[in-house]
Amino acid sequence: MESETRKEIREGAAWSIALGVLLIILGLIAIAVPFFASLATGVFFGWLLIVGGVIQAFYALRQNRPGNFFGFKLLFSILAIIAGILLIADPLAGVASLTLIIGIYFFLDGIFRVILAFQLKPSANWGWVLFNGILMIILGILIWSQWPFSAVWVLGLLVGIGLLMSGIATVVLGAAARASLSEP
Repeated sequence: MESETRKEIREGAAWSIALGVLLIILGLIAIAVPFFASLATGVFFGWLLIVGGVIQAFYALRQNRPGNFFGFKLLFSILAIIAGILLIADPLAGVASLTLIIGIYFFLDGIFRVILAFQLKPSANWGWVLFNGILMIILGILIWSQWPFSAVWVLGLLVGIGLLMSGIATVVLGAAARASLSEP
């Protein structure tokens, strides 16, 4: 393996490990204060909707040509902006909906991680990705089973656990990439 390629792998592994550590720290914070993590998730998602809606509106206005669905693009951008403003204005009201959306996301993310794990199966530590995928599926199901009664704390707690497990899996994969440099 050329030295430049080895350097790129080493740097990529270091970034992977750093990202994993950051995810672990964020996950532990979210687990420690799940109510605030739920509110932060609601506000963050609200800002994502606003920024995405503004970008989509700008794109719609720039691409205003016959037959390119200008009206639909502009309508969806306005809806995204309104939904974002509502989430930011009253995050508690949106937490129940976000809890359900996060549950669906965790469930689907888990399915894709399980598929990825079986694609990685011959490589070292593929079981961690499989474990992470199975855990994400279980978290998605737990969110659905608690919804909407415990939405305020469940969302923050499960987001924290998901971040923690994703961080651990990312650190393990980064360490495996770094260890592969020492193999012949």
